[in-house]
Amino acid sequence: MNLIDLIVEPLGYDFMVNALATAVTAAAVCAVLSCWLVLIGWSLMGDAVSHAVLPGVVLAYVLGVPFAIGALLFGFLAVALIGAVRDTSRIKEDAAIGIVFSTLFALGLVLISVTPSNTDLSHIIFGNLLGVSKAELTQIVILGAIALGILLFKRKDFTLFAFDPTHAHAIGLNPKIIGAALLGLLALTSVVALQAVGVILVVAMLIIPGATAHLLTDRFGRMLVIAPAISVACSVVGLYVSYYLDTASGGMIVLTQGAVFGLVYLFSPTQGLLGKRYAASKRRRAAASPEPSQVG
Repeated sequence: MNLIDLIVEPLGYDFMVNALATAVTAAAVCAVLSCWLVLIGWSLMGDAVSHAVLPGVVLAYVLGVPFAIGALLFGFLAVALIGAVRDTSRIKEDAAIGIVFSTLFALGLVLISVTPSNTDLSHIIFGNLLGVSKAELTQIVILGAIALGILLFKRKDFTLFAFDPTHAHAIGLNPKIIGAALLGLLALTSVVALQAVGVILVVAMLIIPGATAHLLTDRFGRMLVIAPAISVACSVVGLYVSYYLDTASGGMIVLTQGAVFGLVYLFSPTQGLLGKRYAASKRRRAAASPEPSQVG
């Protein structure tokens, strides 16, 4: 079997086409948002919100309303609870995040266990990329387009908030509103990625692409291009590998992203572990070499 056959064969199945479209959509949206999460230092908050939406998604299923509504409500509830615990007690923010997200995630697990359903709701936790229907794909694309559109349209405000919230306030922006908007987009993006990798692995898609791009460039504009490019490529490769090796598709996508991060961490020309050592060694050799005028 040649390369063309390897690429074309999976596309002969509708479930693989739907899975590919879902993975690409989720990868692109998560990667763009991850750039801001990494810069602001909201990795733990991303973990908290992505897990805290689980009971909201389950309740939305029970009530027959769109998943996004339940996810947004519980996403904001998680943020409010974290702030309340932090501000009204001696508990620090990282501990408050751990308490709130683990409790809400546990609530989601309990709700899944007691909710009568013809559908196995465990796919919310572990993802069901190969089982995405046309209707679900349509919802994912619409939600993804909304989240991505807002992120790109308001990117200057979000970027200023990430780098200097004090300056943002000085020029008339409200940092609290901008932060709340980012958290709302985080909840919405988590819903987009749920079908692809499930609640447990959503945080990886929300952090790894931005972290990888951050090691490759110092310019935020380039991060917004590099992160989704890497994320989409990893999603396509991971999905194809899972097809031929018969492994979990969501897990393989995240594993591919992790492998690419590992390579960048080691070999990035400016920030890579080995790259920095090579550059330092090259500078030492250059410093030790005699000037041309001193030779002879």
